[in-house]
Amino acid sequence: MLAVVLLTGGAVLAVRQGTAEPAPSAECAAAEPAVRVDPAAVPEGPVAGYAGEQLANAAAIVNAAADLGLDTCAQVVGVMTAMGESSLRVLDHGDAAGPDSRGLFQQRDNGAWGSYADRMDPTTSATNFFRALQEVPGWRALPPTIAAHRTQRNADPYHYQRWWDDAVEVVGALAGRPVLGAGS
Repeated sequence: MLAVVLLTGGAVLAVRQGTAEPAPSAECAAAEPAVRVDPAAVPEGPVAGYAGEQLANAAAIVNAAADLGLDTCAQVVGVMTAMGESSLRVLDHGDAAGPDSRGLFQQRDNGAWGSYADRMDPTTSATNFFRALQEVPGWRALPPTIAAHRTQRNADPYHYQRWWDDAVEVVGALAGRPVLGAGS
């Protein structure tokens, strides 16, 4: 943003004003650099009701965010969104609202989310989700459910909210430590 200031005597001074990034949402205020997860070392037992393949898919989501240089908040937002869309399963079917939706994020066959193979691959679909999330203006300052909604365009902007705590727990279990200040 450029502001122009007219000084006395006819001189013009151009001043560049930076746009500060808005403060993160309360849920994401304690975000740290992303964690990386060894997919072969996911917890055996259930975490927040998720186990096995679901936790391996959560690990793929977490690692996709880390590969893009995102933080633990983004990782939790990604896991929360996939919980709300597919219960962390790669689904090969849609629903009434999106009969062409596929994968962990139930991404539509509209060209925005890649090919069928992309939507069915946990890492690629997660990467595409995070790239779209990064295009949401001020997403870090939004409540996580609203950031997910603006990325996914779900009919209910608060659809994902109920999975936030479970996603924090799953990402923390995958990281081997609390994330976002949980349990501290």
